[in-house]
Amino acid sequence: MTDSGKKKMTTNLGNPVPDDQNSITTGNPHYTLLSDSHLIEKLAHFDRERIPERVVHAKGTGAHGYFEVTHDVTQFTRADFLSEIGKKTDLFVRFSTVGGEKGSPDSARDPRGFAVKFYTDEGNYDMVGNNTPVFFIRDAIKFPDFIHTQKRHPAKHTKDPDMMWDFLSLTPESIHQVTILFSDRGTPKSFRHMDGHSSHTYMFYNKAGEHCWFKWHFKTDLGFKTLTDAEATELAGKDPDSATKDLYNSIATGQYPSWTVSVQMMTAEDAKTYKFDPFDITKVWYHADYPLIPVGKMVLNRNPENFFAEVEQAAFSPGNFVPGIGASPDKMLQGRLFSYPDTHRHRLGTNFHQIPINAPKTGVANTYQRDGSMSIDGNGGAGPNYYPNTFDGPEPDTHYAPPVLDVSGMVDRHPFVLSDVDFVQTGELYRRVMSEIDREHLISNICANLQQAKKRLQLRQTALFYKADENYGRRVAETLGLDLTTVKNLADMSQEDRVKATLI
Repeated sequence: MTDSGKKKMTTNLGNPVPDDQNSITTGNPHYTLLSDSHLIEKLAHFDRERIPERVVHAKGTGAHGYFEVTHDVTQFTRADFLSEIGKKTDLFVRFSTVGGEKGSPDSARDPRGFAVKFYTDEGNYDMVGNNTPVFFIRDAIKFPDFIHTQKRHPAKHTKDPDMMWDFLSLTPESIHQVTILFSDRGTPKSFRHMDGHSSHTYMFYNKAGEHCWFKWHFKTDLGFKTLTDAEATELAGKDPDSATKDLYNSIATGQYPSWTVSVQMMTAEDAKTYKFDPFDITKVWYHADYPLIPVGKMVLNRNPENFFAEVEQAAFSPGNFVPGIGASPDKMLQGRLFSYPDTHRHRLGTNFHQIPINAPKTGVANTYQRDGSMSIDGNGGAGPNYYPNTFDGPEPDTHYAPPVLDVSGMVDRHPFVLSDVDFVQTGELYRRVMSEIDREHLISNICANLQQAKKRLQLRQTALFYKADENYGRRVAETLGLDLTTVKNLADMSQEDRVKATLI
């Protein structure tokens, strides 16, 4: 028991856990350390919770196509597939919902996965993003807990609003993504009519070793279109595979969907002094500060010949980089770099990279990895299985090394300190981006779900909406029949006091 009389959290071997909200990182910038055994244990166990479907993004579909460079970005990156205007690179895209099982409807209110595998001349590069530019949480240590709240109750085996709203109201950083999710943007019309974003920040570096930070943006050329909650609900009952059919049929009839691909870029110096942490995935970079820079065009023009072989076995990882692109100190990204390939090794096997849809298209991979379940590529033949060696084995080449970065600071579980800046962008989204019809739909969608949760959770969450924008919080409170004075008082409290007040 803890000093407060509550059960003590431990690892799965009974070791006390000092902090379950912040992974161990360096100071600023925050690079996650492999020495955080609690984080690794938590993610590795979570990766293995579902057999055989994906833990997340279980329901989805995909298609083949190509990427063509339309603008010169060689001053920023040495990536070969971006090296000249007109260069084309084959790719495979998988679209998906996030929280639902394989049989769930395509029109469910849920973020959409937007994963792109580029088969470049320097190996595979994966852009693993979503249809939203932000996410619910900013530290990977929280990811298993968040997804558990989107799944089924351990006893009732049904979706549970209390689980979801309890977690979200205890995690105020989620409010930006929650607002997007419960707007009509949470129910895209189809996969062809939605945008894609890396959400995470990544590194570009050029041949001179100079680096900057960037984000991917894929803007649909068909126009961004969404469904109302009523339309999405009707589709779920009448045609639960609507988006899957739409993508397949459009390509089969020669109506090839396409996206204009751009990046936002920020200098390394700007990142040190920007108005908020530029590596925080719960926030966007303002386009007024960092406008979109066009890079190329993505076109999907070929359906899979076999769904299981190509879509179900496709394995994406945000850690699949090519020279010229690297990771950033985004704490959510740092955890995903481990978790994604670890999940694939569990779900598809040790040699998942040898499955044709995942294998590099230009030449055989040269590694010293051998054996394991389902090794089908010759297993290295008679070549050496160790390095260094003097038997003509493959050698590393420092020519491809990314730039050296200066990292300093105390190694600790550094918490993000909640401040008003966590609510600023949500308020701007509500006031300036959304139309009045958008706001009406948002309030209706939130309240239809939140009203199913306990009143104390309704109050705590509505106070967060009020902190983002008073009109936002007031309208939610009035629709739910909550006392507005109580909501205001809760909004003025610290998060710690707000939680205590709503436990009484």
